[in-house]
Formats: sequence, C-alpha cells, structure tokens
Amino acid sequence: MPYASVVLDIPTRALDGAFDYAVPAALAAEVAVGATVLVPLGSREVVGYVMATADDAPVGIDPAKIKPVSQVLAPPAFDAAGAEVARWMACEYACPLPDAVRPFLAPGQKVKVTRGAPGEPWRLVSESTGAVDERWAGLAPAAADFVPAKNAARQRAVLEALAAGPQRVAELSATIPGAAAAITALARRGVVLVERRRQVRGSAEATSLSSAAAPRPQALTEGQRAALAAIDAAREAGRGDVVLVDGVTGSGKTEVYLDAIERSLADGRGALVLVPEISLTAQTVGRFRSRFGDDVAVLHSRLSAGERFDQWDLVRQGQARVVVGARSALFAPLANPGLIIIDEEHEGSYKQDKSPRYHAREVAARMARERGCALVLGSATPSLEALGRCRAGAWGGVSWTRVSMPERPGGARLPKVRVVDMAEQFRGGGRSVFSAPLAEALRGVAERGEKAVLLLNRRGFANFLMCRECGCVPECPHCSCALTYHERGHYLACHTCGRTWPVRAYPDPSTSCPNCGSRYLGAYGVGTQRVEDELRMTLPEGVEVIRMDADTTRAKGAHQKLLEQFDAADCAVLVGTQMIAKGLDFPEVTLVGVINADTMLKLPDFRAAERTYDLLEQVAGRAGRGEAPGQVIVQTYWASHPAMRAVEAHERALFLEAELAEREEAGYPPFSRLGNVVLWGKSEAACRSASAALADAVRARVEGQGGWEVLGPTDCVKARAKDYFRRHVMVKSPVDADLGGVLGQAAASLGPLKGINMSVDVDAYDMM
Repeated sequence: MPYASVVLDIPTRALDGAFDYAVPAALAAEVAVGATVLVPLGSREVVGYVMATADDAPVGIDPAKIKPVSQVLAPPAFDAAGAEVARWMACEYACPLPDAVRPFLAPGQKVKVTRGAPGEPWRLVSESTGAVDERWAGLAPAAADFVPAKNAARQRAVLEALAAGPQRVAELSATIPGAAAAITALARRGVVLVERRRQVRGSAEATSLSSAAAPRPQALTEGQRAALAAIDAAREAGRGDVVLVDGVTGSGKTEVYLDAIERSLADGRGALVLVPEISLTAQTVGRFRSRFGDDVAVLHSRLSAGERFDQWDLVRQGQARVVVGARSALFAPLANPGLIIIDEEHEGSYKQDKSPRYHAREVAARMARERGCALVLGSATPSLEALGRCRAGAWGGVSWTRVSMPERPGGARLPKVRVVDMAEQFRGGGRSVFSAPLAEALRGVAERGEKAVLLLNRRGFANFLMCRECGCVPECPHCSCALTYHERGHYLACHTCGRTWPVRAYPDPSTSCPNCGSRYLGAYGVGTQRVEDELRMTLPEGVEVIRMDADTTRAKGAHQKLLEQFDAADCAVLVGTQMIAKGLDFPEVTLVGVINADTMLKLPDFRAAERTYDLLEQVAGRAGRGEAPGQVIVQTYWASHPAMRAVEAHERALFLEAELAEREEAGYPPFSRLGNVVLWGKSEAACRSASAALADAVRARVEGQGGWEVLGPTDCVKARAKDYFRRHVMVKSPVDADLGGVLGQAAASLGPLKGINMSVDVDAYDMM
C-alpha cells in the first residue's frame, strides 16, 4: 500500500509539519503530490495537501496504525518542485506550512468542505469556480434536406442563423425569442446538434491601446543582443542562474523578454512573466498576445474567482505555456518553465503583505533553482539587493549577471530633467500648485497638441483640513492618522480603515471645526482631485484631463478604459498616482511633471530615498519615447537631495554612493537582513506585554552571535489602526543568517496569545 505525506490546513503553529497517511487502493490513482485530500485527525476529518508519496511506510511506525486517506477533494495543483518551494517558504518567511501551500492552490478554493446529505462524498467550498460548460448549437447533416413547417418561423430563423456556423444557445436566445425551444425541437428531429463546450473566462478583452502590440523591430540594439546572449546562457545552464537586465527606460526590455520567450518555447519550455501593476496588464498582455496568441494566460486580482480559475486551469492542462500576471501568477501550475521574468523587479508591490509574506524575487530565485530554469530581472532602477548580488557575481549558489542597456532604440533620447525648487518659487510669490516652469510647459503642450503626464502620489483633494484658529486637524477616531479631504462629495476619509465623514471646507458657510467650532476649517496640501481641478482651469478647452488613482480605478476594467481614453485623445494630460509611473508607453507624451517629489522622502523608512529615486526615474522615462524630445519637471522642496541630483543628471551613481554609505553605517539592507514582527490587539497593556515577551525571546536566541540587533519593542508609526493598538519589534541579522528560523521559533515559544495577533515579516518592506 502506498503512503502520502500530508500537511493539514489547521490555523496553528503547533502542527507545523506533515503527517503520514495510507493510500487505499481505490484512491491510488488520484492521490499524488499537490492533491487536496480529506484525512482523519483524532475524531474529526480535516483538509490537507499531499506533499510527497512513498511506496514504503515511514521508518519506525507500525503500518497497521497509519490511518488511510478518506477522500480526494481536488486534483493536483502543484508538483514535487512546487512542494519543495512551499517548504522553503515556510522556513524562510516563518509562516505555517499550510500558509505557504495555499498560493499554489486553484483560485477560489477554500479550506471548508460540505456535502448535501449524510453518506454523500464531501466537496470543497469554492468561490464560484470550477469549469463552466456552455451549450452550442450547430447544423447536423440532416439539415440539408429539412424543410420547416410554414408556421415554424422560429425554427426557420434558428436554421438561418446557424447556417453561418455554430453559435452559443444563449446568444441565439438573446436575438431570437423562443430560440431555446426551437433548438430543442430541431435536436429531437436530428436537424441540429447541441453540445457542451468549455467556457474560458478571463481572457483579456480587446483593447484599442496603441502600445498593446509588439511589432518586431528591424534590428536589436547592442544592449538587447548582449542581454539575450546572457539569458540564453543562463537558460542552457539549467541551474537557476539570474540575469539582471539593467536598461534605461524605453531601452526595449520588453522586446528582450519576447525574444527570450520565443527561444524558450522553441525548446519546448514555457515562461512566467510578472508585472508590478494591474494597470499594465492590458498593455503587457496585448504585446505578448500579439506575439504568442492564445498561448498566453493572464492571472491577476482584478479577475473574478471564476476567471482566475479558467486561466489557471489552461496552464495546468498545458493549453497555455506563457503566463502573464501580477505577483500571484508566480505560483501558476506551469509544468516546464524555461524562464521566469520579473519586470520592474525593484517594485515594492512584489512583497506580499499577508501570510506568507514572501518577496516574489526571492521565491522566483528558489523556484528557478528547483526547476532548472533562468530567472530574468528587468528594471531601469534595480534594487540595491539585486545590484549587490550582481557585484558579488553569485548568490544562493547560482550566478548573478548584470547586463547594461544604456541606449533607447532608434532616434529616441532620454528626456531632459529640470528640478524646480519650490521654496524659491514661494519666495518669488508663487502660490499655485504648478511652478512657473511647469505651468509654461503645460501651456506649450496644449498649444502643440501633445500629451503630458503629471504624477502626484496622493489621492483626494487635499492632504488634510486644519482649523486656522485653533490648529485642530481632524483625525480618525479609530486610527492614528489624519483624515484626507475629498472635495468631490465633500467628505473626510481615513485611508487606513476606509471610514468617511461628511464635511465641507472653508469658505463654505456650513463648515465647523470639531474642536472650537470655528468656520475657518481650511484645506491644506495637494491631492489628485485638486490638481485635476486646477488643470481644467489652467488649460484651454479641448485638452482632456484624465485622473487615474485608487478612487477612479475601483471598477473592473477601469485602468484599461482610462488609458484607452488617454491614448485616443488628440491632446490630453494624465494625472495620477504611482500606477502611472511605470511601464506605460505613449510616444506622444513629451512632458512629465512631478507635483511634489517629497511625498515619500521624509517618511520614517530607511528605503524612503530609494523609493523616491526609483519613482522619479521611472516616471521621467514616460517622456520622449517618440520622435519629439521629452522634458521632465520635478517640483521639490529638497532640490539638493542626492536622489534629485541623480534624476536630474540621469546618473544613478550620484544617488547610490550616498545611499549605500548610509545603509552600511546603519546596518540596513543590503548589508543585513531585516525582520519586523508586528503585534496588535484591543488591549494596549496586553499588546505591550506580548511585544516585550517576543523581544526577550529573540534576544535570548541571538545572544552572543555577531551581526544581530534587536530594536524595540515600540509603537508602530501607525500606533492604532481600526481600534487596534500596534507595537513592533525589528530585528537585523547578517545577510546569510536564518532570520526566518529565529523569528519563527521565538514566535512559537510564546504559545497562544489571548486577544493578540502577530505577524512575522522577514525581509520587511512596510515599516509603518
């Protein structure tokens, strides 16, 4: 009798491991690695996932005492390599093994099971997933000799419609009233054949974006050829080598990806492609489908559960060998990948903010090793971690190679960047959202009928309201943060818990300060709504102003519609937050403006300067991609900062030298690893006690070991969120240390904490 090693999906750290079960002969053909099964545990039955199978019983255990698998609930969702990656994730990111397995499962699959009546088999609860069949009708051979009755008008209409070819019954019913009954009658006579076909949901809709196509260039640049040669060498080595494609914005990295995938497909292997923003999906998928057709599957969070399942299932069945999507697409069941590509690898969106708190770059590197494929990282602003590994030449037992692509194809050139000191503008009498140079440049765009992009990393109308008499700033009563004012709808919103309060700002006569009752409650700061309003007042009629932020892109497909609107306009300005800063390719854009480059620069986060530099360099690259030269105007109150000087000169070294020196002195990544353990609860005293106990447990485990530092516990920057008090402990470790193991053991040693939640974040990105 074969045996299966099963990890049980139970929410506890106490059962962190797999259990052995016997496989009955009746289930032997179904029980395989990756299958979801129902197994006994004590007096109950629980859901589990098969991590390994064996022909012999575990050593030292009486086979008679091993309980059998009760039922197979779902076919395999991953293979042995996927199981090994899940085990590694559980150790590396200090999370329970079931949490590490769940990203590999079919979309929509739940842990719960149900059944109709006693005695019936159990089945998994899912979010409207599973294959969906549609009824299709087509003419049978007998239709050639069939003549409908004179009064059978519906049958005649159905036959005329089907003469052009098979159609969905649902579509026929929508255009011909009573078509379903007519089809049933014709099917009984053998005139019409009705069959069920698999409906594939989630296929990307057609888009009018001009950038959603990938015409093959006449010739590759020298940098592109060098990148392809390095990728081919890494793929042929078959050991998980990494190639960092370090190319300036607009240097043709996507063409490198496309050519590399073509070569992988020619060798009989597939490819995984990750993009950082859902807003890029329509453009990216369009480009890949223009080259690879229906061989492309799409996976991202804006698809419904059913759509995600169909796309995921296409990959599992081998009908799609190229997977394009956001972070979670990394876990698609692609059987034989030759390439894993992470575009804009520096992006923080590749870090998962819920358990398992993995980083896609690190998981991809491990996955490439397990599957013997190449990992390609692409960016115009590579992360300091990736650059450091390339300088070392190796990391994690594999080669890391950096390839530079310093030129744009054709006659396109990098745009000229001008940094405007807003303090000087203020001293000169400037009070507008737009500096004099930016206002003049915007008018020039309108006169020439060109396009512009304006970046402001702040949605809403203003940052906050403040009473001019008592200085009161309305804060969220449930979170420790100021409320953001939205003029459209006249309300204050908390962007942490989502609550809103109706209010009107000065000079509306109904406004009132919640502290002193004064009517002088005015709006301060700048938001995307205010920039949009100012643009409409500044620019002449005929210039379209399109706003793209979290408020305008809530609806499904909103990203694509807004970008299509911008693409189709003769003259337009696109105002948006970070989502417009990367990947977008519009040759007509000649101006990029950054309203306030300091938004992130002064946050209490050691990565603030790096993120600011990355964002500014990326958004600057949206300009000048066509024949017309581009210009970039960056408004800031800190014009002397190394990040500003580096962006202005397109010289990364100006930023890197200062930043790396500060990081090394303070012992921050890439010179160390950083863990952040956050504890939160309704009771402030209990939260303080638990955080102190955790800090003590970590210190006890690293005492006497060099390179370790435990900071805290202390209040989080957001000390309260949704009525929960929040404390955290930060831990620095050597770059080669088992940080996840230490934090996981320390967390487990505390046992159950009543009323306290805990999250362990290894290689943390969110310090707030």
